[in-house]
Amino acid sequence: MEQEEKNDTFLSKENLDASDDMKSIDTHNGSPEDARPDEELAFVNKDAVEKLALGLISHYLPGLQHSKKTLHELTQNQLILLETLEQEIAKFKEYSSLFAINALFTEAKLYHNRLMNVRKEMMMLHEKTTKLKKRALKLQQQRHKDELEREQQREKEMERERQLIAKPAKKT
Repeated sequence: MEQEEKNDTFLSKENLDASDDMKSIDTHNGSPEDARPDEELAFVNKDAVEKLALGLISHYLPGLQHSKKTLHELTQNQLILLETLEQEIAKFKEYSSLFAINALFTEAKLYHNRLMNVRKEMMMLHEKTTKLKKRALKLQQQRHKDELEREQQREKEMERERQLIAKPAKKT
């Protein structure tokens, strides 16, 4: 039976050459003069073509549908992975920004400590300069006082020397 279908479906090359009435005709104008002699057309039973097409489709369609389903699942998994990756990147950026903020706070604390040390030093220097100014003022006052005392001492000594120097007597 299957052999008969094959015989009905495809005509042999000898049968095509033997029959004069089965020449190919150009579909544009339908004239037998335009037929190409080098082309050989096989006439096929439409039922057989349909059955072959259905068989081919039924053979490959389950595999293709399975491949399509698998590709769809892979695409969905890729989308999920991309979303997860984007979330991880966002977390990483957040953590790195937090790390940068922590570094800034640490640096700010360091500079604050330095500033406090400078402030302490300035206060200490201010106290020292105030003490030195007071001491300098006391020393200056002491020197002035000493100079005044020396001056007074000299004046007393000079006055005493004047008194000790013999005075000529006045003639009366």
